Amino acid sequence: MTREELRAMARKELEKRNAYRCRLLVCYSSPCLASGAEAVHKALVQAVRERNLDADVDVTRTGCVGPCSRGPLVTVRMPGREDVIYEHVTPEFVVRILEEHALGQKVLEEKVLPGDLPFFTKQLKVVLANSANLDPESLESSASMGGFTALCKVLEEMTPEQVVEEIKKSGLRGRGGGGFPTGLKWDLVRKAAGEKKFIVANGDEGDPGAYMDRTTMESDPFLVLEGMAIAAYAVGADQGYVYVRAEYPLAAERLVKAIKKAEKAEILGNRIFGSNFNLRVDIRLGAGAFVCGEETGLLTSVMGRRGQPYPRPPFPAISGLWGCPTLINNVETFGNIAPIINRGGDWYAGIGTEKSKGTKIFALAGEINNTGLIEVPMGITLREVVYDIGGGIPKGAGFKAAQTGGPSGGCIPAQFLDTPIDYENLAALGSIMGSGGLVIMNDRSCMVDVARFFMDFCRDESCGKCIPCRVGTSQMLRILERICNGSAAMEDLDKLRELAVMVQDTSLCGLGFTSPNPTLSTLNYFREEYEAHIRDRKCPVGVCVMNEVPLRELVHELPRRIREAGKQ
Repeated sequence: MTREELRAMARKELEKRNAYRCRLLVCYSSPCLASGAEAVHKALVQAVRERNLDADVDVTRTGCVGPCSRGPLVTVRMPGREDVIYEHVTPEFVVRILEEHALGQKVLEEKVLPGDLPFFTKQLKVVLANSANLDPESLESSASMGGFTALCKVLEEMTPEQVVEEIKKSGLRGRGGGGFPTGLKWDLVRKAAGEKKFIVANGDEGDPGAYMDRTTMESDPFLVLEGMAIAAYAVGADQGYVYVRAEYPLAAERLVKAIKKAEKAEILGNRIFGSNFNLRVDIRLGAGAFVCGEETGLLTSVMGRRGQPYPRPPFPAISGLWGCPTLINNVETFGNIAPIINRGGDWYAGIGTEKSKGTKIFALAGEINNTGLIEVPMGITLREVVYDIGGGIPKGAGFKAAQTGGPSGGCIPAQFLDTPIDYENLAALGSIMGSGGLVIMNDRSCMVDVARFFMDFCRDESCGKCIPCRVGTSQMLRILERICNGSAAMEDLDKLRELAVMVQDTSLCGLGFTSPNPTLSTLNYFREEYEAHIRDRKCPVGVCVMNEVPLRELVHELPRRIREAGKQ
């Protein structure tokens, strides 16, 4: 395929789309599918066919719209009119949408989602700009919205060095959690010695409540592939892998279809767009190990070995897959590449804060009215996210804390609601950006129990390779359980902090040295709750049940109790 052929494909798709009298867009991402979108889509298709409206009404399955708790979502799009989004649509109601709105011009107000909601107006979408508008399984749909124009541009007009410099100029940092400058990482791989180089997209998103990468892969898989292709051209790679956890079957399915269609159109494979650039992309399914989100653990899994991290240096940029230089970036990072190339690094650098450029996708979850997927400019305050975009706390409860960065992140209390969200500010508060999980807790949450929950998760997900993480997380969990069940002493708080610092300082990989964050942050900001559990043997919010000693704790304590009984 040539650039002109790509443009012709886009024009043909746009002409086809503009010929319709009305378009009905059904959100077909996982959250809406879970609430019944498939039945809604089938009912709509059947109703259109029964009325012989195929030439007048287009029914399209799209990616994520955003307010996931309000699904299934159906958007009505008509020439010269503003879009109307309907929420909580049923198969019966979607027939009414067709008959009364699409054909009768009557808006059904009872289920309309207002377009001027702060949920939408406070966002700035770059990666998700097209997710609610295109068919994620259609190459033509992607092309009609500018898909692969950035790849054409770099292959025809830019050298690899120029591509890397443009990414550096943008200030883009890795969206997987570490925030390492993307352009610098690309430059390291580009300059690394090696005849063979690889590129890997990290889609192994394991944080509880997080689904940013899953939605990006489901909603716009061609955008991810285009970003990977541009990166591969920039660093000199000819083989790529997308690592997707097997719990994301829809994302994997759509990526496979996108790869096949791109290869058939000669957008992937050999001599892409008639150039000398070749790139093959394959899918690797992960078995759900949280530790494989760490880049070296992921690479060992791609190679068919047990998913365990290995010491660095050497870093993957020098020695990664099979000892070759390897570029590994998060899925969201690759989703930013095509927009940066199309609109320029200066444009992207104009969004966000001085050191944290661009936008960030968050999965907004927990005790908040508007749960869902959001993309916001770096530097937006936590208060704006919670009370404007999120619509506040349900049932009149108060805000207590926001947990960012998944099980390795910290809990940010109410006094920091006006803190701008960026890498530096979150780190200063004892948390991390992570891949983008954002869990909101109300004033009925027990922060000791929150720390216990996340430590239990990290203990279970530890690969066990290094002693600080394997043993340290277990010991921290035992202390937290004792606090929760009322059998701890005040000195246990000092032991807990000492253990946390040791695990942070001596663990092998990111799972270990960030796992104490929830514990340390809650100790710092909610110490009075820890002390109440110990001193008063009472959970201030009534979450923890005292004197219920976990089985593992009984087994651990049994030898000591037998010895003491024998002495008596």
